[in-house]
Amino acid sequence: MINVTVTGAAGRMGSKIIKTILKQDDMTIVAAIESPDTPLAGKDIGEVIGIGNIGIKITPANKLNDVLKKVKSNVLVDFTIADAAVNTIKTAAVNNVNLVVGTTGFTDDQMTIIKEAIQQYKVKAVIAPNMAIGVNVFFKVIKDLAPILSDYDIEIIEAHHKHKVDAPSGTAVKAFQIIADELEDEQKKTCVYGRQGLTGERTTSEIGMHSIRGGDIVGDHTVLFAGDGERLEVTHRASSRQAFVNGVIKAIRYIPLAEEGKVSDMVDILGLK
Repeated sequence: MINVTVTGAAGRMGSKIIKTILKQDDMTIVAAIESPDTPLAGKDIGEVIGIGNIGIKITPANKLNDVLKKVKSNVLVDFTIADAAVNTIKTAAVNNVNLVVGTTGFTDDQMTIIKEAIQQYKVKAVIAPNMAIGVNVFFKVIKDLAPILSDYDIEIIEAHHKHKVDAPSGTAVKAFQIIADELEDEQKKTCVYGRQGLTGERTTSEIGMHSIRGGDIVGDHTVLFAGDGERLEVTHRASSRQAFVNGVIKAIRYIPLAEEGKVSDMVDILGLK
C-alpha cells in the first residue's frame, strides 16, 4: 500500500486527488495538509470535501514536520503555490518522503533549492508543470516540430480560469523551453510576453507568449507555427481537472521506479524520450 500525504487538501486539485486516491486499491491517504492559518484545522478532510468521514484530520502546514514524523508517508503530493511548496518540499525531503509536485511558478532560485534538497536527502521526485497525459504528448509533438519549422513564426497562447495567480502558465513556459532547446544556436529565439503599442514588425528571432484569464477555463494551450501561406496549430484543451489527477496517480505509482536524488517528469513516466 502506498501511503500518501496531500497538501492543499481542500482545494480544487487537492480534493480531486484525495477522492481519486481513495478509489485505488494500492494507495491511501495518511495526512491532509492545508495553509498554516486554515480555519479547517482539525476537521475531517472527507467531511470537508463531501465524501464523509475518512478518519484523517486536516493539519495546518506549519505542523507538517510533526505529522511526517508520526505517519508513515511514502509520497507527498503538492499542488499549492510556489513560495509555500518550496518549504513543503524541503520538509518532506528531510523526512525521507518522496515527492509528486504539480505546483507551478517556481523561480530558477527556488528550483535550485528544491533540486538540492532532493539530491541531499536522496528522495525520489516527480515534478511536472502539467501532469495531464495529453499535455505531455503535446510536448512531444512540439518538440518534434520545432526543428522542422524553425523558420516559421512561433506563438504560444494559454488560457486559464480567473483564479490562477501566475502567468504565463508553467505549461506554456515548458512549451517555450522545449522549442528553444530543439533549435540550433543560430536559430535561437527570445520570448516576448504580449505586445502593446508600436512594436514594429515581428522578427523571426522571437516567440510570442500570451496569457488569457477568465471564467472557469481549466487549461488551454496552443503553439502556433505560422509560415507564408499556411499555419500549423497544435492545441491541448483540458475540460476537467481529472485529466491532471489521472497523471498524478501515474506519477505516484512511478515513484518506486524513479531514481533517488533526481527529479523525474512525465516524459520519464510515459516513455516519451
